[in-house]
Amino acid sequence: MNIIQSKPKNLVSIITIEITQEDYTDKVNSILKDYQKNAVIPGFRKGKTPFSMISKKYRTNVLAEEINKIMQDALYKHITNSKEKVLGSPLPIENQSINWNSDKDFIFKYEIGLSPAFDLKITKKDTLDYYNITADKEIVDQYCSDIAKRYGSMISVETSTKGDLLFCQIDQLDDKSNVIKEGISSDANVSIDFISKKSIEKRFIGVNKGDIIEANVKDAFSNETDLASMLKISKEELKSLNNDNFQFTVKSINRMQPAELKEELFNKVYPGQKIPSLKLFRSKIKKEAENQFVQESDRMLKNDIVTYLLDKNKIALPDDFLKRWLLKTSEQPITEEILESQYEMYSKSLKWQLIENKIIEDNNIKIEQEQVKKRIKELVQMQMKQYNQLSSTNDEEMNKIVDNVFKDEKERKKLYDQMYDEKTMDLYKQKFNLKKKSVSYNDFVKLASEK
Repeated sequence: MNIIQSKPKNLVSIITIEITQEDYTDKVNSILKDYQKNAVIPGFRKGKTPFSMISKKYRTNVLAEEINKIMQDALYKHITNSKEKVLGSPLPIENQSINWNSDKDFIFKYEIGLSPAFDLKITKKDTLDYYNITADKEIVDQYCSDIAKRYGSMISVETSTKGDLLFCQIDQLDDKSNVIKEGISSDANVSIDFISKKSIEKRFIGVNKGDIIEANVKDAFSNETDLASMLKISKEELKSLNNDNFQFTVKSINRMQPAELKEELFNKVYPGQKIPSLKLFRSKIKKEAENQFVQESDRMLKNDIVTYLLDKNKIALPDDFLKRWLLKTSEQPITEEILESQYEMYSKSLKWQLIENKIIEDNNIKIEQEQVKKRIKELVQMQMKQYNQLSSTNDEEMNKIVDNVFKDEKERKKLYDQMYDEKTMDLYKQKFNLKKKSVSYNDFVKLASEK
């Protein structure tokens, strides 16, 4: 066997594999002899069929299969041993005619797309903005309001307003607005906030116990699952309703009364931390909110880094090769027109992948298996703590849970990607010259929408 790789031209190289009789004869004959031992052919006892007959009947298929195995194995071994960084996968050069009945030696040619070589350095001359999002009074007020509602209690009121919960008897009406005797009837809570059409929402505001409201339920409630549950029917029955008009007879009106912002609430939100004043509570809320905003700041920084490094490093790709490779290997049928319209986005994504891989390689960033398992354990413990299950789980049970999660390929990849993102983000923050700017959350949202 002989393997030759041409010098790259425009990041495309041709690998030629020459396979001779010596490379396959013994293996092909061995397979045919096994066939002979087990062959049952009329006129011959099992295992006594002449080898020439077996060869005539099976040789072509066996030869083609064996040559293909030898060729594929040689191709990928060559790529591995040469340490070539290949983009996509090898493409066979077409119009290579083969006569399996008469050819003794075989030649196969493949194109491979090669990853470009490039230098990448990040120094303090590389300057980007980093936005520290501050939680202003409006944000802290909103957080406090949400907490007060979450720890609030339901009270009964006389007249409804926006946000209230109405407990109603719901009856189906005919075309003349009369209740259908054998029609759909149910008792259910109706949340005014869940009414999707404003004109209908107004009918439920300002009503009292005993009032009757008429509405088209499909106009009022866009969520079919919730509506079917409210009417106590299936989604199929909902779709086939003869009449969508219903009347809602108000039986009671309930309102969430927010908890008072005082020490009793503060201790519920932060048990064991002794927060005696609203000022201290608001300060803690502000700090927590700003910690949560760091993820959004990092996300914008990552987007800016991608744009910056792609613009700074003009990376060439074997575009023609990649387009042909995409057309041949795409799971979904794709036309040349669609490919052309989407190729720039694909090219940009691939270039960034090459840049990030080089950053990881140059800075020796690694995520070990045990680190991933440790992260899984932390996540599982956090979840169990929320449901008060942690104390009832021993080490053996915990290790089994961790191992099961790790075996899930999709979940494992997600965690590896997440941890690599964290490590590269730490590196970017060290390497880049970041000009830190304080902005309100609303201003940050405006900045993000403009990019």
